[in-house]
Amino acid sequence: MDINHIQLPATTIADLYRYSLIETNETPVKAEPPAAAITNGRKYLGENQKNILIVVDYKDAVYLPDEELSFLTSMLTACKLSLADVAIINRHTNKETGYKEAVTQFNSRIIFLFGVDPVSFGLPVDFPHFQVQAFANITFLFTPSLEERKNDPLLKSKLWVCLRKIFGI
Repeated sequence: MDINHIQLPATTIADLYRYSLIETNETPVKAEPPAAAITNGRKYLGENQKNILIVVDYKDAVYLPDEELSFLTSMLTACKLSLADVAIINRHTNKETGYKEAVTQFNSRIIFLFGVDPVSFGLPVDFPHFQVQAFANITFLFTPSLEERKNDPLLKSKLWVCLRKIFGI
């Protein structure tokens, strides 16, 4: 592959061109991309501006693999959200983070559990995949992992139905 045929993930391109592709005489407003942060020893990605927590479990990634991050970014965009609106934690690197710690740290009002069982997350209730579940004034959604949706359009459509319900799209 030569330099003229390099393909970058959508998230990388968005980071490179976060201001504009057209040069103007205006001074750009400095907009920082969602960054990794550490709070109370817990690593997370995003800025949590809308108190939406996304919990994943990947042993070979700091947060989640590029392909899954790209899918997640497109899913958020369809919901009129961005990575700045959410906090993403990887349970594999934050094993001590459970339901109570997450609510305290992130003040979450919506929690997505992608491949993380509700009971293993410390919830006192168990519920099946794709059931939008309210508990303690928080909306939960438990689904298979993001990588499982790759070759299954039915999983994508079930996820979309749930997202439409949660966000009123």
